[in-house]
Amino acid sequence: MKPLTTVEWLAAHLDEVTVVEVAFQRPDKALYFTEGHIPGARYAWWKDLCWHDTDRQFPSPEVMASRLMDLGVSDDSVLVLVGDTIQFATYAFWVLTLTGLDHVATVLDGGRVAWDAAGHPITDAVPSPPDRRTLSPRPPDERSRLGRDDVLAHLEDPDRVLVDMRSGEEFRGERVSPLTAPFDHGAERGGHIPGARHLYYEDLLDTSGCFLEADGINAQFASVGAIPGTDIVTYCRLSHRATLGWFAATHVAHRSDVRVYDGSWTEWGSIVGFPIER
Repeated sequence: MKPLTTVEWLAAHLDEVTVVEVAFQRPDKALYFTEGHIPGARYAWWKDLCWHDTDRQFPSPEVMASRLMDLGVSDDSVLVLVGDTIQFATYAFWVLTLTGLDHVATVLDGGRVAWDAAGHPITDAVPSPPDRRTLSPRPPDERSRLGRDDVLAHLEDPDRVLVDMRSGEEFRGERVSPLTAPFDHGAERGGHIPGARHLYYEDLLDTSGCFLEADGINAQFASVGAIPGTDIVTYCRLSHRATLGWFAATHVAHRSDVRVYDGSWTEWGSIVGFPIER
């Protein structure tokens, strides 16, 4: 299965796949899902799906596989990740890569917005509990994940380009969360990592919210100096938008030189002694 699929493909194969809508909102606030969702789709709050039960860490491959089995995913099924918005699907796909389970998954291009815009049906019917079948992780691939110490150690590296995928006001230090957030929170200080280049994540999407073609994605990265052959590290506030950049470069433009700073600004902007630019 290709890592990216279209709403047209999903509409034609809806009875053959497992659809999971990865939501930004907690279950008690996810009215967009309870009031109407893709037929057969199951809801997953992004933290419950992607994070360790207690730690700010990712689950083991075995735990991740168990969570997916609870949603009806198995070795012989196709999991379609639908984002609300799309970066929550790319974040889940990235975590599945880290845990050896991305081979069963694909991201819906444009997410729920594209499905609705195409006029495809939605329903408020709750799907019946799925059969729980075997899902076996493959060897995890953690090469696309970086931590804060690696980022700090390479701030002066001329062969590395840090790409900040947040909004302009976040990059400039006017806010620590986007304007769409209910309140301004997420780090103790505003600004950006020294030397970072600004590339807003939506610049990798077209006006419908779907990914640009490979040439367009490469052109956007090149506009901030992230040309092929450089070591590219994306970050944002919580890593969702950063994974959209990673996904676009890796799975649409077919590059192998992009990694994600997992802690992103929520971590960097609150660490005592770490440098910040504005």
